Amino acid sequence: MPQSRWARCSWWRRHSSATACSGRPVPRPEKPMSNLIDISPVISGRIAVFPMDTPFEREVILGFDRGNHLTLSRVRTTVHLGSHADAPIHYGEGGRTIDRQPLDLYVGPARLVRVEGARGRAVTVEDVAGKVPFGTERVLIATGTYPDPERWNDDFASIDPALVGWLATRGVRLVAIDTPSVDQATSKDLPSHHAFFEHDVSIIEGVRLEGVPEGEYELIALPLRIEGGDGSPLRAVLRTR
Repeated sequence: MPQSRWARCSWWRRHSSATACSGRPVPRPEKPMSNLIDISPVISGRIAVFPMDTPFEREVILGFDRGNHLTLSRVRTTVHLGSHADAPIHYGEGGRTIDRQPLDLYVGPARLVRVEGARGRAVTVEDVAGKVPFGTERVLIATGTYPDPERWNDDFASIDPALVGWLATRGVRLVAIDTPSVDQATSKDLPSHHAFFEHDVSIIEGVRLEGVPEGEYELIALPLRIEGGDGSPLRAVLRTR
C-alpha cells in the first residue's frame, strides 16, 4: 500500500469502486449484533465448588510488572468447575472418560425449558411434559435455584431419575442444568447420575440460564481433551437460531 495521501488515493481509485478521496473519515460498516449467549460463569478464586472439592487457584509465574517478557500463570482446580461436563467415568465404573466422549454431544440443536418452584426438590416429568418434542437431542433445564455461582447453596434443584429415562425415550442424548449437580447436594448414592449412566445420556452442570428465554438454540460447549479425565470445564454458549 502506498504511504503518501496522494498515492493512497490513487491506489484506492484503481483498486476499488471509490469515486472520491476527500480526506474525510470513511464510515466503517456496523458490526452485526452477536447471536451468541454466554451461559458460563466467570472463573476466579471466588467461584464456589462442592465442599471438600478443590477450589480454583491461579498463580502468576511471570508478569510484565515483574520485568518479564510475558505473562505466564498456572492453575490448580477441580475439573468440575463452573459450567462443566461430567464424564461417565465420574459416576459409573467402566464409563467413558472425557476424552472418549463423542464431540457431537456438545454441539448442536438444543431446547431450553424453564421449571418454576423447583428449589429443594427434583425436576420431574410433569415439570417438562409438553416442552420436549420427540427427536430433541439436547435439553437445557433452567431452575433458577443456584442464582449466584460465588455463593454456595445446597438446596438447588436436582433431576428425578425417572425424568432421565423419559427424556431418553424421546431421543435426548445430553441434559444441561443450571445447578452444580443433577443429584441433591447431600446425596451419597447419586441415583440421578446412575440413571444418566444407565440410559447413556450425558451431563452438563453449572450453566447460567437466567434471562434466557425458553426456546430453540444451538448449543456449543466443548470439553477439554483431558486424557482419562472424569470431567472438564466448558465455555458454554448458545447461538440463537
